[in-house]
Amino acid sequence: MFVRITIFTMNTFRPALPLLVTATIIFCNTILSAASVTDTVPFPASWAGNWTGTLSLYYPSGKTQSVAMTVEIHPIDTSKEGRYTFGLVYGSKEQDWRPYELVPVNPAKGIWKVDEKNSIVMESFLCGPKLLCWFVVQNSRILCTYEKISDTEMIFEVCSGQEKAVSTTGNTKQGEEDIPEVLTYPVSVFQRAVLKKV
Repeated sequence: MFVRITIFTMNTFRPALPLLVTATIIFCNTILSAASVTDTVPFPASWAGNWTGTLSLYYPSGKTQSVAMTVEIHPIDTSKEGRYTFGLVYGSKEQDWRPYELVPVNPAKGIWKVDEKNSIVMESFLCGPKLLCWFVVQNSRILCTYEKISDTEMIFEVCSGQEKAVSTTGNTKQGEEDIPEVLTYPVSVFQRAVLKKV
């Protein structure tokens, strides 16, 4: 999942705004309905398994790197909370193994937490077919998304960049319209992996 936001000029589209809002709601409901049809077993049980593939890193300069990756999702038998393992392996477990856990907070509202087992615990949100985690660390904004697109395939994506805006525009008046201020943030690296269930 990556959230795509389309911004329209208010002068041009103001009369159609209620229609746009309605269309967005219908589109979201369609995604949720499609996800519920695809998985008769609830999340995260429907995602259980080992998912393996190659993680590719893309930079604005065009430089590309890649590394083997595995996501391990399994119920924890000793957990009374309904925790699942949410382990990430880069290369091999000897090279880089992150034995995270997925913790239910309010599953009915799609709210979970990823417990990194080192005092870092981050809220994650199940929106339709995607699990999203958005956070800031060491002055970088990072959006991680996981999307199970079939019983045998999952897409993992990360978008990251500095939290400092590269430009500020707007904050003006055009005729009778007050134009809001818009801050644009850089993207330093995009990561994507197509993972197969093994």
